[in-house]
Parts: sequence; C-alpha cells; structure tokens
Amino acid sequence: MSVFTGAGVAIVTPMTETGAVNYPKLEELLEYQIANGTDSIIICGTTGEASTLTHEEHLEAIRFTVEKVAGRIPVIAGTGSNCTETAIYLSTEAEKYGADALLLVSPYYNKATQKGLIAHFTAIANSVKIPVILYNVPGRTGVNITAETAAYLAKNVENIVGIKEASGNISQVAKLAHLAGDAIDIYSGNDDQIVPLMSLGGKGVISVLSNIAPKETHDICAKYLEGDVKGSCELQLRAMPLVDALFCEVNPIPVKTALNLMGWEVGPMRMPLSPMEDAHVAQLKAAMDEFGIKAKGEN
Repeated sequence: MSVFTGAGVAIVTPMTETGAVNYPKLEELLEYQIANGTDSIIICGTTGEASTLTHEEHLEAIRFTVEKVAGRIPVIAGTGSNCTETAIYLSTEAEKYGADALLLVSPYYNKATQKGLIAHFTAIANSVKIPVILYNVPGRTGVNITAETAAYLAKNVENIVGIKEASGNISQVAKLAHLAGDAIDIYSGNDDQIVPLMSLGGKGVISVLSNIAPKETHDICAKYLEGDVKGSCELQLRAMPLVDALFCEVNPIPVKTALNLMGWEVGPMRMPLSPMEDAHVAQLKAAMDEFGIKAKGEN
C-alpha cells in the first residue's frame, strides 16, 4: 500500500522576524493544506530549510506536525543527511514521534558511489520500521541515484517503498518504472512534470507549488487518477508560468516570498538564502495574478 497517492506538500518552515521557527504559523499552514485537499505533509525537506535547522528544531518541527495533523493525512519526515549516523538518529527519533514515513535525500557534498548509496540507505532503513521514500535531486546533491540503484534498494530493503524523483530526467524515470515495477512508488519532485511522471505510473507529486495552490495541485493528481487525463494536463499547463516563477531563484526563496505576498507572514529565509531580487518579485506577482492568486491588499 502506498504511503499516499496524490499531492503531498513540501511545506515551508515559517520563521519569526528574529529567525526562530514560528510554530503557531506552522499550525495555520497545516490546517490550510488539509482544508484544501492536500494528501500528505512533508516536513523538514528542502523547502522547509532543513539544512539550516538545528537537530532540536528539526525534531521539534516533526513532533509538532505529527501532533497537529493527528492522523488526518500522512506525515512524512525529512530525515536525510550526508552523515549516515546523523540520518539514523533523526530517522529513529522521527519514528518515535509518530511520523508515517521518512524522506531520505541522497548524501550531499561528500556524495557517494552507487555502492555507497546502497549501504547508506540500507543502514538508515534498517534502523526503523516505518516506510522510507528516497529523494533523488542531483541538482542539489551532486549525485544521482540511478534507476538500477533505486530498483535494487526497493527490491532488497523491505521498507524502502518509494522515491521522489527530481532529476528531471524522464527517461531515467521510465527506466526505473521498468526495472522496479510495483516494488517502488514514484513521486514527481518537479511541479512541471507531474502529468508526465504519472503517465509512467507515478503516484503523484511532492510539491512546492502546493504551498500556495494546494487545491489546484491536488486536482492535477486527482483528475489524472480518476482518468481525466485531459483535465489534469490542462491544469498542469495552466500552472507552468507560476511554477517557472517559483523556481526563478533557488527554492524556497520564491515560495516563501509568495506566501508573504499572500499575507501568510511566514517570515524570512535563514542565511545563506537571501531576499528575492526585485525583478523576480515582479515576475512572481505577475504569475500569481495570472493564476488567480492575489497579493494581500489587491482586489
């Protein structure tokens, strides 16, 4: 059984103006996502600025999210690290807090060989009993989880059940679907490739777009799963200018900017991320307006 099907949100971590995690605001965002049909919450991923959270903040955000979601939809905790022992620590603690599954990014900076990736992910998965979703994002990590490696892990490690595929390489996704079959659930890690990936058997998306357009992102997946491929594709194409704007600077700078423009007051990014360039803010506002998302104070 899949951890989830449909649209999971890679949720931002809201901050106060002093840079502390804003838990009351996080609760508001969680309720907004659930009310608008989001199928899963992914906490402490790339979009959640996990790389700048302390271990204590990281684990408290997971604990808080599990408590507030209270079983209404699955909570997937980002617990990956470029240090295997750190990932094991975060993963075992997240399991204790009641996370439904884990999202494990491939090791960054020190990278790894494919043999090293197999050893790394196997060690982490064997430390817990809950399902594990791998996260392949070579643009961030500098290393690609090949189709062969992902298929091997899915077939040989019982609780490795899925992968968030953000390589952008549809041919690689097709190869993985061929090699792994039903042994792995594939989720799009790119909001501009939801429909193409689902056409290869994908289960949905782990989405940045869903932070500001949860219903529409859910509907892209739901329509496809219901057999309305044309309707799903129309929604995907309509979202393209907004998706482009959400990635005109490194994620999560644009999406947090968009939420602030909408009046959510999710605060600043932590350094080394910096405020969005004025020209890109204008591009983002124009794309939001075209999609029907109004900035605060606009009619």
